[in-house]
Amino acid sequence: MTRRHYTLTETLIEVPDLTREQLEGYIEGGVVLPVQSETGPLFRELDIARLHLVVDLAEGYHLDAEGLSLVLSLVDQLHGLRGDMRAILDAVAREPAETRNRLKTAIREIRIVDRD
Repeated sequence: MTRRHYTLTETLIEVPDLTREQLEGYIEGGVVLPVQSETGPLFRELDIARLHLVVDLAEGYHLDAEGLSLVLSLVDQLHGLRGDMRAILDAVAREPAETRNRLKTAIREIRIVDRD
């Protein structure tokens, strides 16, 4: 499977509400980390999605650079936790039924205690 990379110009077309100056600022601020090539920065699908989110947050919620940084940090943490949870669930699914049942019971008990 080939991964699509977008040039700076293509990225500005893909994210129409984004200006070149804003994009350069997001690159400098580490909001997106394009791949550097001989012809300039190349953006991945992930970068395009992240830029759409950034534009939505900046415009819709009038977030400044500090606010954007905070929200993106939380989004990144949530994404990392989802990956961790997926790996844990996959590992548990590989265990024998007896082990899975013990874990389900333990999780239910812990969640009940946490609610109290």
